[in-house]
Amino acid sequence: MWNEQVPVRDYAKLADQFNPESFAADAWADCARAAGMKYMVLTARHHDGFCLFDSQTSDFTSVKSAARRDLVAEYVAACRRAGLKVGLYYSPLDWRFPGYFFPDLYRESAEAMKQQTYDQVRELLTNYGKIDILWFDGGGDDWLGFGGAEFGGAKGPGWHSRDSKWPQQEHFKGKPLWEPEKLSAMIRKLQPKIVMNDRAGSLGLDWAGDFHTPEGRIGEFDNVRAWETCDCLAGGWGHIPGGTMRSLRNVIQLLVNCAIRDGNLLLNVGPTGDGEIEARQVRRLGEAGEWLKLYGESIYATRGGPIRPQPWGGTTVGKNRIYVHILDWTEDVIVLPPIKQKVKSARALTCRQADIKVRRDGIRISVPPEDRLASDTVVVLETAE
Repeated sequence: MWNEQVPVRDYAKLADQFNPESFAADAWADCARAAGMKYMVLTARHHDGFCLFDSQTSDFTSVKSAARRDLVAEYVAACRRAGLKVGLYYSPLDWRFPGYFFPDLYRESAEAMKQQTYDQVRELLTNYGKIDILWFDGGGDDWLGFGGAEFGGAKGPGWHSRDSKWPQQEHFKGKPLWEPEKLSAMIRKLQPKIVMNDRAGSLGLDWAGDFHTPEGRIGEFDNVRAWETCDCLAGGWGHIPGGTMRSLRNVIQLLVNCAIRDGNLLLNVGPTGDGEIEARQVRRLGEAGEWLKLYGESIYATRGGPIRPQPWGGTTVGKNRIYVHILDWTEDVIVLPPIKQKVKSARALTCRQADIKVRRDGIRISVPPEDRLASDTVVVLETAE
């Protein structure tokens, strides 16, 4: 709608063509489980305002148009059957409201959009049982009282990219009306154990979110505040026919680079308009899952550290174990800086043999070239504490 500047009324007619007959929520959940994922996040409503759920506040939904289906309900049920945590993405931004772009000029429109967000978030957190993650997107700096969200390196009351076609507006000058703490309090009351990201602003400690979300890049090492990198598997957030897909090595290294910095990875899959995930993407995710079946102990239930990321890779730490992830053999012998933990023993996890020497000045690791994994060579250090 935005990129092609489709008029709102013309865009709305596309709902009569959207009928994802091939959508099978259980197949999506099975794909996620096979990939080794622990939670999913579905785009329940994006910036165009179209809801994949049954909303009493809007006719622009998958239930009241051609599909005649509550896709969020199907997705939530499938996640629970698969033992996956349930996440929902929701964008307060709505391109159909003039008040989004000019809130001081179209105050009533801005108020209506705000009310829509409150009402629809309440529906999502009331009608579908326990929701584990609420993933906001689209909040801009000082827009209706929002604060702090940054996209594409530009700040402003709208959602920006580096493309000059996006609006560069002055900050909203009217009385703030968003009341983010009020919305946050409603969310916490409806779903006390839910976790929220930081994409809807940062007014107040609670509204700063429970985790932050670097997009299209790997976050910096941070073991104080939770974070999650979001990025794409095959070229873009939506379905891009023939889009360049990440290699298996790239997927594994993306995951490991997040883990050694103490973060999570949310890897986006863009389904077709019929509701299917491309076979090539299913295969790639399954390959990543096979790697995790073998070496997942170095990722799951670990934290980043104790050694900060190095040119060759980094470490994760679990109970009495430090996992050394060598992503790039910058030298034939990798030298780890000294650590305070006493190393009781060492072994290779991903290869048959490794020469590991623990000295006072550091730990030296060498692995024959034929035993190195191109994606990640992992060595385990058993520690006394």
